[in-house]
Amino acid sequence: MALNYNQLRGSIPSGLGNLSLLTGLWLNNNQLTGSIPSALGNLSNLQGLYLNDNQLTGSIPAQLGNLSNLQRLSFRHNQLTGSIPTELGSLSQLQWLSFSHNQLRGSIPSALGNLSALQHLYLYDNQLTGSIPAQLGNLSNL
Repeated sequence: MALNYNQLRGSIPSGLGNLSLLTGLWLNNNQLTGSIPSALGNLSNLQGLYLNDNQLTGSIPAQLGNLSNLQRLSFRHNQLTGSIPTELGSLSQLQWLSFSHNQLRGSIPSALGNLSALQHLYLYDNQLTGSIPAQLGNLSNL
């Protein structure tokens, strides 16, 4: 479902989590607000989730760690807060992860070192602290 570059407003409906056959969700460059629904973690066939360039707030739902087929996850240019969920370390198919330009805090989870298929990792322009996990050195495709 591609709804990029529209003037969509309001929150992302949690009912989208019922679209069990959905393989891609693109909601980039809109005016969406509110939090990312945890129900999106029910989309077991999802391969790409793009929520870039909106005004989304709140934390990244840990339930997104259930998306075993996910290859691309990008939430850049929002106002997301909280920490990066360690549960995302279970996304074994993930190749692209971009959370840049948000207000994420805390440390980079060492569990991201489990993402063996990861080729691109963008976490810049946040308020992350601590050291870079040594486990990221195991990501030979990065």
